Amino acid sequence: MAMRQTPLTCSGHTRPVVDLAFSGITPYGYFLISACKADGKPMLRQGDTGDWIGTFLGHKGAVWGATLNTDATKAATAAADFTAKVWDALSGDEVLTLAHKHIVKTVNFTQDSGCLLTGGNDKLLRIYDLSNTDAAPQEIAGHTSAIKKALWCNNDKQILSAAEDKTIRLWDGRSMEEVKTLSFNTSVSSMEYMADGEILVITYGKTIAFYDALSLDLIKSVDAPAPINSASLHPEKDFFVAGGEDFKLYKFDYSTKEELESYKGHFGPVHCRFSPDGELYASCSEDGTLRLWQTAVGKTYGLWKCILPEDLATENSEPL
Repeated sequence: MAMRQTPLTCSGHTRPVVDLAFSGITPYGYFLISACKADGKPMLRQGDTGDWIGTFLGHKGAVWGATLNTDATKAATAAADFTAKVWDALSGDEVLTLAHKHIVKTVNFTQDSGCLLTGGNDKLLRIYDLSNTDAAPQEIAGHTSAIKKALWCNNDKQILSAAEDKTIRLWDGRSMEEVKTLSFNTSVSSMEYMADGEILVITYGKTIAFYDALSLDLIKSVDAPAPINSASLHPEKDFFVAGGEDFKLYKFDYSTKEELESYKGHFGPVHCRFSPDGELYASCSEDGTLRLWQTAVGKTYGLWKCILPEDLATENSEPL
């Protein structure tokens, strides 16, 4: 029996939502943070239901990036007010403000939450030691245009960065030296790193490409029907999803590269990310909403409940 995908819509933001990230799985479930370009108010939600938990108040400009640490005790945000902020994700309190010289676009914690990596329009990567906040950050120069995304990889020994200069660069985290560079014919629109398997997911133009994160060797690439904003690979590597500038969300088979489904629910370019358990994927858009979609449509999970016709008949029958 064919099941119809019924996404959960999470409202709350008043302006374009440009980034989202999940925590790892904790004893209390997993969590989702979203960044809004104009209202300057990142939001924390329960990951499997989309229920609003709280809003981080303190930025005075567009928030371009947001992330959670693995156990969802800390959040970090990158903003147009020339700051990155670290937050207590349990209380919502601002813990630390890190001043920059230009707009900050990306933030990422190490696995132990001891360091924060930032990048932005001043073309520099910065590494902050969160246990010694008085110390100046380490800086890595090399990109010639604004940095869009920066991520720790290889057990925090290396750093990956994507910039408007149409390159992705791999850096040694200790020596700060550039290890390898990938060059493209257009700017990279998104980059996702999967520690399990060391896979890097990159989107540029209409292309979704998968690279070995350690060697930066190409594994495979897929051409999508429209320019793609972001893509995310399922934790089991069965599927991947991609959000298009045509307002659609696409789902592909990772092995065969076959397009399985596409959904149009947003009214703006779409960004997306799989949950850590792979049961759902979240999408956000410039229409100001987040949506949660089931990986296996019809499965009872979170707020979704599968009721088969025979169960419905039983529920509605009068006792004899």
